[in-house]
Amino acid sequence: MSSPSTFLAALARVFPANRLLDSEAGLAPFESDGLTAFSTKPLAVVIPETRDEVIAAVRLCHAHAIPFVARGSGTSLSGGSVPIAGGLVIALNRLNRILRLDPAQRIAVVEPGTINTAVSRAAARHRLYYAPDPSSQQICTIGGNVGFNAGGAHCLKYGMTSNHVLGLTVVLPDGEVVEMGGESLENVGPDLTGLYVGHEGLFGVVLEITLRLLPMPECYRTLLAAYDRVEDAGEAVARVVAAGLLPGAMEIMDRLAIEAAEAAVHCGYPADANAILIVELEGEQRGVAADFERLKELINASGAREVRVARDNDERLLFWKGRKSAFSAVGRLSPDFLVQDGVVPRGKLGVALREIEALSRERGIRVANVFHAGDGNLHPLILYNGREPGALERAEAMAGDILRLCLRLGGSITGEHGVGLEKRTYMTDMFTPVDLEVMHRIHRALDPLELSNRGKMFPDGAAPALHRHGAHPLERAGIISRE
Repeated sequence: MSSPSTFLAALARVFPANRLLDSEAGLAPFESDGLTAFSTKPLAVVIPETRDEVIAAVRLCHAHAIPFVARGSGTSLSGGSVPIAGGLVIALNRLNRILRLDPAQRIAVVEPGTINTAVSRAAARHRLYYAPDPSSQQICTIGGNVGFNAGGAHCLKYGMTSNHVLGLTVVLPDGEVVEMGGESLENVGPDLTGLYVGHEGLFGVVLEITLRLLPMPECYRTLLAAYDRVEDAGEAVARVVAAGLLPGAMEIMDRLAIEAAEAAVHCGYPADANAILIVELEGEQRGVAADFERLKELINASGAREVRVARDNDERLLFWKGRKSAFSAVGRLSPDFLVQDGVVPRGKLGVALREIEALSRERGIRVANVFHAGDGNLHPLILYNGREPGALERAEAMAGDILRLCLRLGGSITGEHGVGLEKRTYMTDMFTPVDLEVMHRIHRALDPLELSNRGKMFPDGAAPALHRHGAHPLERAGIISRE
């Protein structure tokens, strides 16, 4: 490995001073991502404006044996874009152009820093849109969505990011530029694009993404049902799916999440409900109308205490505004929280929610539940105060218990947030040694020096981050204060 000064001098020949950051203040905003309990100070941050600058940065890292991590908006909730100590952060936010939008082929070719919603805005004039809609879609980038295979509220019907990425141009960790996939749904040979989506930054840096666009639905019908018990809402989801209906989205929020969302965006949710279920049908007018009548029958028979049908698009968007704001809104209830991302089979939702509620009472730790009910993807928000000694550790212990619960019920430790730093230790609970060795072999084949996002995902890697007990890096640098 070269000395830091030699490496920085090489970077300075590529990047001007205002796009090569190595000062204390310049590095502070990049020390952590959305999981602020983990943080590390990198050696430097570069801010490329062209793909050639990204390639140059990766090649310099390889030549000098310096680890690196690519970063978009930093919304990762698993510590996936936390930097590596002594490494480089390649910040991709300025590579945010939509390079081509072809309405005839229904594709968009975008750079990795393109914001998720920007794709749908650009496609809207052609009556097209990009389907994956994570809650952070107003700020998260397509490159990050590819790295963690993001989903969103409508993944039940339309699938994850992997179902909408047709092709990729990537710079591998050794600096080689490769193209995978193409512009067609049909490709011959191994699905390398599918392998790359969800790689969590271990396979290099994506430069261009070819996305599949969909026609806008002709109509939407959306209802909101209120329940006295969260598990009743979960069981209603199983009823709907068992009846053969395929909603575009089914989302559940519990009392704490409702309280936070209502305070934040005044969405008009029933104030006395212990849970709400939002179900949305979309498609052609005639089919949606028939399915919606059946949906109302199922929901009315599920024990809902109140059912509201969105009267117009404004009310529909208000229903969704509350749900989309839930993660950030929970900050009104607690100075810190961990967001978990386990998955259970739909039929086990009621059991999982009852056990999470029991854990909350037993540990004396509040939990706000928000989740993609249609595919059983739970997002329990575990509330704690990072300034209280031991609070973070207690919250993490409870998060681990929830993940093991998901595995016990036949699910997974992650649905869309990824493993990152947070869930590395649970990989051995989910995968056998043979499984993990196969993953290691693929990783080492592409990155023998393990430079790209070193220390993430695998349970035996050296952890590149430190606990900071809830303090945000900007707070530690004296830039913000929570006093």
